[in-house]
Amino acid sequence: MGSSAIVTSLSLSFKQVPPTAVPAFLDCVLSSTGVSPSSLFDSLIKEFPFNVEDTISGDKKFDSDDCNHIASLVSGLCHLLKSFGFGTEDNHNALQLFVWRVFIPLMKMVRAYDLDLLNKIVQSFFDVVVETSALDILRVSLVPFLLRSVGVSMGMIGHEESDFIRWGELLLGDSLNTDNMDDNYIASLSESFPIPLSCHLLNLILNAAFQSHQGVSKVENFADGMLWDLCNTTERFLSQSVEHRSCAVSFLLPAVFKAFSSQCSLKISLQGSVYILSRNGFKKRIWECCKKLFSVGSIERRDAYSVLSLCLSSGSWTDGTESYVSEKDAVEFDFRSEQEFWEEIKKGLVFDESLVRKQSLHILKSVLSISDVSKTSSEKKPEGNSVHRALTKKEMWAEKEAKSLGVGELYGSVESALTSQQQQWQAFVLLYEMLDEYGTHLVEAVWSNQIDLLIKSSFRYEETPGEEAEIFNWLEVLWNRGFRHDNPLVRCTVMESFMGIEWRRYKTCTQSMSQTFVLGPFIEALNDSTHHKDFGLKGIYTSRTIEGAAQYVCAYTSCLSPRNRIGFLINLASLAKKQSFGRAGFMALAQCIVSTAYVVGGYGNKEMEHHENRFSGTPLEPSTEHLSQDDMSHILDVLKFVAESSRQHFNHKYRTRVCQKLLETAASVVNPCEVPLGTLLQFVSAIPREFTDHNGSLRKTMLEWLQGCNRNTSNSLLASLDEYLKEFVNDHVESYDDEDLEAWESQTKRWARVFFLTVNDEEHLSDIIMFVQNTGVNLFKENNHLERAPAKLLIFILSVLSELQNMVSVEENDKQIVDSASVINEKFAAVLLSILKQLISFADSSCSIFWSRTAVENGVLSGSITGKLGGPSQRRLSVPTTTAVLEAVTSVKIIGLISSYCGQVTSGVNELKLALAFFWKFVRHTLSPQHCNSEAEAEICLAAFEALAAVLNAFASLSSARAFNLLENDNTLLDMVDGEYWLQASVPAFLHNINHLLTAGLLVRSRRAVLLSWKWLCVESLLSVMHVLDVRRIPGDRTSFFSDDTVKSLFYDIVESLENAGEGSALPMLKSVRLALGILASGKSSLDGFSGVDTQTMWQLVKSCWILHISCKKRRVAPIAALLSSVLHSSLFSNKEMHVAEDGDGPLKWFVEKVLEEGQKSPRTIRLAALHLTGLWLKYPRTIKYYIKELKLLTLYGSVAFDEDFEAELSDNSDARTEVSLLAKNPDPELTEVFINTELYARVSVSGLFQKLADLANMAEPACQNQDYQDSLVAGKMFLLELLDAAVHDKDLAKELYKKYSAIHRRKIRAWQMICIMSRFVSNDIVGQVMESVHICLYRNNLPAVRQYLETFAINIYLKFPPLVKEQLVPILQNYDTKAQQALSSYVFIAANVILHAEKIAQQTNLRELLPPIIPLLTSHHHSLRGFTQLLVHRVLFRLFPPVESTSAPTISLEKLSFENLKSYLDKNPDCSRLRSSMEGYLDAYDPTTSATPAGVFVNRVEESEFECVPTCLMDNVISFLNDVREDLRASMAKDIVTIKNEGFKIEEEPNRRLITSTSDEERLSEPSSLDFQKKITLSKHEKQDASSTSVLQNGETYKRLFEMEKEDELVSQLLRSRSMEVERLKSGRQSLILVASLVDRIPNLAGLARTCEIFKASGLVVGDASIIHDKQFQLISVTAEKWVPIVEVPVNSLKLFLEKKKREGFSILGLEQTANSVSLDKYQFPKKTVLVLGREKEGIPVDIIHVLDACVEIPQLGVVRSLNVHVSGAIALWEYTRQQRIQ
Repeated sequence: MGSSAIVTSLSLSFKQVPPTAVPAFLDCVLSSTGVSPSSLFDSLIKEFPFNVEDTISGDKKFDSDDCNHIASLVSGLCHLLKSFGFGTEDNHNALQLFVWRVFIPLMKMVRAYDLDLLNKIVQSFFDVVVETSALDILRVSLVPFLLRSVGVSMGMIGHEESDFIRWGELLLGDSLNTDNMDDNYIASLSESFPIPLSCHLLNLILNAAFQSHQGVSKVENFADGMLWDLCNTTERFLSQSVEHRSCAVSFLLPAVFKAFSSQCSLKISLQGSVYILSRNGFKKRIWECCKKLFSVGSIERRDAYSVLSLCLSSGSWTDGTESYVSEKDAVEFDFRSEQEFWEEIKKGLVFDESLVRKQSLHILKSVLSISDVSKTSSEKKPEGNSVHRALTKKEMWAEKEAKSLGVGELYGSVESALTSQQQQWQAFVLLYEMLDEYGTHLVEAVWSNQIDLLIKSSFRYEETPGEEAEIFNWLEVLWNRGFRHDNPLVRCTVMESFMGIEWRRYKTCTQSMSQTFVLGPFIEALNDSTHHKDFGLKGIYTSRTIEGAAQYVCAYTSCLSPRNRIGFLINLASLAKKQSFGRAGFMALAQCIVSTAYVVGGYGNKEMEHHENRFSGTPLEPSTEHLSQDDMSHILDVLKFVAESSRQHFNHKYRTRVCQKLLETAASVVNPCEVPLGTLLQFVSAIPREFTDHNGSLRKTMLEWLQGCNRNTSNSLLASLDEYLKEFVNDHVESYDDEDLEAWESQTKRWARVFFLTVNDEEHLSDIIMFVQNTGVNLFKENNHLERAPAKLLIFILSVLSELQNMVSVEENDKQIVDSASVINEKFAAVLLSILKQLISFADSSCSIFWSRTAVENGVLSGSITGKLGGPSQRRLSVPTTTAVLEAVTSVKIIGLISSYCGQVTSGVNELKLALAFFWKFVRHTLSPQHCNSEAEAEICLAAFEALAAVLNAFASLSSARAFNLLENDNTLLDMVDGEYWLQASVPAFLHNINHLLTAGLLVRSRRAVLLSWKWLCVESLLSVMHVLDVRRIPGDRTSFFSDDTVKSLFYDIVESLENAGEGSALPMLKSVRLALGILASGKSSLDGFSGVDTQTMWQLVKSCWILHISCKKRRVAPIAALLSSVLHSSLFSNKEMHVAEDGDGPLKWFVEKVLEEGQKSPRTIRLAALHLTGLWLKYPRTIKYYIKELKLLTLYGSVAFDEDFEAELSDNSDARTEVSLLAKNPDPELTEVFINTELYARVSVSGLFQKLADLANMAEPACQNQDYQDSLVAGKMFLLELLDAAVHDKDLAKELYKKYSAIHRRKIRAWQMICIMSRFVSNDIVGQVMESVHICLYRNNLPAVRQYLETFAINIYLKFPPLVKEQLVPILQNYDTKAQQALSSYVFIAANVILHAEKIAQQTNLRELLPPIIPLLTSHHHSLRGFTQLLVHRVLFRLFPPVESTSAPTISLEKLSFENLKSYLDKNPDCSRLRSSMEGYLDAYDPTTSATPAGVFVNRVEESEFECVPTCLMDNVISFLNDVREDLRASMAKDIVTIKNEGFKIEEEPNRRLITSTSDEERLSEPSSLDFQKKITLSKHEKQDASSTSVLQNGETYKRLFEMEKEDELVSQLLRSRSMEVERLKSGRQSLILVASLVDRIPNLAGLARTCEIFKASGLVVGDASIIHDKQFQLISVTAEKWVPIVEVPVNSLKLFLEKKKREGFSILGLEQTANSVSLDKYQFPKKTVLVLGREKEGIPVDIIHVLDACVEIPQLGVVRSLNVHVSGAIALWEYTRQQRIQ
């Protein structure tokens, strides 16, 4: 057969023959055909069936047949290579030919399809290389190719400046042997060759080289060169992409370190130089690469840790120490000597990514030679004679659990310490692994004890400072991980442990903490609300954690150097800029800041509680020795930001507390005289004004800080203020705009505030007054103003006036403050009046720009507003015109403010007359017809109206001040225009001019909005003036100054504009509505008969107002209050047509419904609505009948939202305070003050309303009652009957099954609280209907918190209507067949209180009628009813039955004697006494005078109660007491049962012993009984009786009757046994496993467990709440499993008792949990009777449950994630139990 035929045949055969059979097949072919292996090899290569070009392009795809064909072909070629050996150059060429034509192309082709085939090809090839010692061939072929491919991947080949040849020159120095190969072909192969495959092959080649290089110099040189190049390649890879680093870690590094395992170093000769390549030298270079990776990102950090792990696992790292340098430059290298190495390990241990943390821990344990803590510490040392303190049960279990973890002698006692560094590191690793790997209970068990030991070890190092205590630098790693743990219980445990350390004592540990830790994880942990559970309760804004944090920070700061303390304080305060804080976290930050400041300022040795009151005495001066001016400025700057940040936390008391801390900080470290004044002013302005104003809580602190500076530094602060003011005023500017004015105003307001806080001497005040007077006179001279515009002086006066206004409004009850303020006000008023004339002259000249008829030139607009629409501070005017306009506007505003101010504090008649004359002139000019022809002219008109608003506001202020007579007597006011008074004529002109300007189209949209805001301010001022004039008018004279038509024109204009008004105009428009309605209604009771103001108009008003309200994005207090007081105006509310109409609701009724509907989402809206509406209803009781539904809504309303912003707005915003004060007067102001910002206020206000109505109705005699009183009674009855009807028939209020604290529970309480308060409205005509509803509700199941209000209401009715006692209450108590024990308990309580609180006349009758039916209930089988009755009967007997004298004992009646003995028993019996003493204070809970009043229901309550103001009721306490007693009894009985089982029955052996019964009878009586056990009675010798004795059992008749009774009992027992057998038959098919899931709360998990239990036929599933089976989500997942598997409800608080009970029944109690002693699931043999407990989804099984368990089993896990879903875990465990039972 020819050669070609053989090749063809072989090619076909390779498709059929498996690779393992190919060698034998080829041997047969070679022997039978005589073909040489070399020729056959060449032929097969030439006829290679796969197109190499296709492989390069990647077009070829292989199926399974192709893969088998390739494997067989490669196996054959490799076998041929082995067959003809390598003795000639031709044979070497054959191997190279195989490499280029077969091996490398196949590597590229196969890698993506079949990794197994790839491995087979590689294995076959390297078998050939190793067996034939052909490594030298690879040196010039495959290795250079692979290195070139690597270089291509890194972009190093093809660049002229590449240094690839330098680092790869040992092997690439020889040219690639590519004989007969196309260079382009080789290049194309290397360009796309995969990097991982290249590295994998290099790995194999290096391993093969070092395995076979011994004794062969040529191979040895190749191996050394290969190692050199791979070391360089690895170094380069680490700076490349993720794929390169992965290849370095997976392939190159293991190969390099494996090569170094045989020798630590080797010599490399290169270009005549000798280099030393050592293991440690290589590691040093790798470490440099890792340091670069650490600083890049998380992925790079993870790779760097992987590299370090390989380095540390490669053997010793301290042996030799040569590096890449020449032989003479040997350098030692040890990772442990690198400080940066330890720092990076620390960072890794606290990294967010779990894999990085695990890598870091592995490296740390490798460096410390800690392999397994439990193994290295398992040997226990003798305990010695150490005395242990008494431990609680939980601590004893914790100690046992900790020792079971293998801690051994590490744990020791609390008094011992860790004596070696190895023990300390083991303890550290143990705690770290606990946090990352184990359950919550294990952390709780170990943490505190181990931390104590580590801390105590630090104390030892303090005593011996020569020793190194490096472990304590690592404690912050544990705190860091503990503070950021996922489980809140763990975080709390760690924080409590941290705060429990005496940091001042353990200085070593304190100093070891870095600032990075304190400013990072520690402060972040303080921001965790988990640590501040009691924060904010009852107005106390602190917690134990905050106090502990302050002590720690104080101790930490004390350990720093003085300069570092300052930097730490600044960095600590700067945290407010870098992260957001919750309320508790922000308070903790403030407390830490002030604690640090105490140390910086030299007060660090004082106790913390003394710091709180440091300013109560003589102020201490701050120690500023180490503080520079820059330091203090920086501190004040960051403190200012902290103060500003506190505004986001709206609570007034909270902000006061924060600002107090900041002021104490500033006073501790900052001298106000040594910092730049601008910085000081900004800091003071950041403190809310109300805190430092007169009577402010922080005013004293602020004054002592600022004025203390003046006392000791020669008034330098006041001097700075004077200089600052002079520089400000004398700094003249030629042009300015609105933004400049705003900045100057802010600047001067800060100055004025600090000045009036600092000034304490009239001399200082006189200097400023003289400066203002002199400067003002000079600047306001008419001939001088054009040269120097006095804008800054005007702004300064404006700010001073604003500050003085605050002083004018000071409270009258502080005489000292009033006197001081009066002096200042009078002096400033005098100087302002002295310059008023010049100022008026200046303003008159400046205002000529407004009414000048000359055309205004359109100058060039400022670049900042060119092309923009404009805004409040963007006047579309040229710069000179803007300056002139602002000068005029500002001067008019100043004159208006001076007039208003001086009108309040002084009587400068002549000067004020000048001001009034200027005002009238300005008004006439402004309201005269104006025609604007350009945008610039329109802008000037807009500015004129802005100034007009200030003028009209001054009019309004003067009209309400004591200068009103001046205004009223002014002739100008009486001027007539076309036969009308001036004011009458001005209003139409004003409306015409301003509306014309709005519609002219000359102003851009945003500027029109600005004009509208000024319009409404002007309208508000006009109406305010009209209102004052109207109030002071002559009765019956409606024509004085203005007419109703004038007011109506303003009113209609407002109504038409309401819908489209902006949010900023809402408040003035609503105020104007209220003023207009008030004026129109003056002199009349309502708007009835007002022409033009009818119901239709009111519909338009309410709908427009509502649209305006809902369009406002923010619900501010002032607009809401204004909305209510304007729409629900008192003059409108009395009109019936406003509430009801023929076709439905009236406008006001519609509006109230809308407000209350919106109030469900806005707490402040409904609270303000309740405040206003109840005041209106009190004023007009006849309107209540229209709002029964709304009253019910307010009664049942409840929201847990606490509107902190509400209190802040009332405190900060004067408009809010004013508008709230204008709401209708509330019926009960005291309750309003207490509850206005609580969710209770809605119903509190309603209760106060009806309490007041009841008082009014009962005040007058029937003969003189008016209609309002009758309306009050009718309204009260209607509302009471509505509430009772809802309590009986409403779906929620009538519900009997509901959870405690649920929404239904809350609604029931709210309803019955109100019904109790309404008891005063019950009268004879409705009492029957009322009591019928009450009895229905009493017989229903209700929680005690609800029943107590039912009982209170019933008591009030029975006391008010005594005949009902005999008619209703007595028959109920005499009905002993009732099964409603709850109702019976309530009736007993009602009866007892009726007896005790009845009037003297009715008390004896009630006692005779009610006490006899109560007495039998003392023997009730129901324990709570029995105990309840004992308490009440004892109280009645001791109140109404006087003690019987002993001398009259023989003569007293049997009844009295019986009651006397009963009283004595109830008084002296220890159980009754114990029950009674535990009820101290609750027996007198009912008070007939207060229990049904708002004060009694909402105020007189238990202080700890936070639930709907509900006090703990008597029945609740009785039940709780009896349950506790019963629990104690159960525990005692359990002990007795154990004792009885241990001692057995006593059996005596005397022959003459006689049994009580005969043999036949004994057999009958010895049958199983229903009792748990029966003990035979054995008579002792002296108790034995003769057979002839008169025993009752010898009586035949008696015994016969007993026998018949036993027979009947036997029949009953048989019936019960038959039922039990049937139940057992149904249960017999189920397995004896109970799955306990009470700790699981997620419905999908519970539903899945129910389904699993049914599938495996478990005995039952225990859940915490059985009602979940009705949940739709549960039913969807369980697919009816709940109908077939028994589901038992065991709440979490009863779980422990349930498990103990099952244990007594013979069950083994197992837990599915990871513990130190848990057994793997596949190795545990389940008992047949098993209870399996599952843990919570995250926390696992709690500590108190684990110690009840007999064992813990865990599911073996192989992955990184350490937990399974609880349903999956339960299913796996249930199947393992089932599998084991099936095998058995």
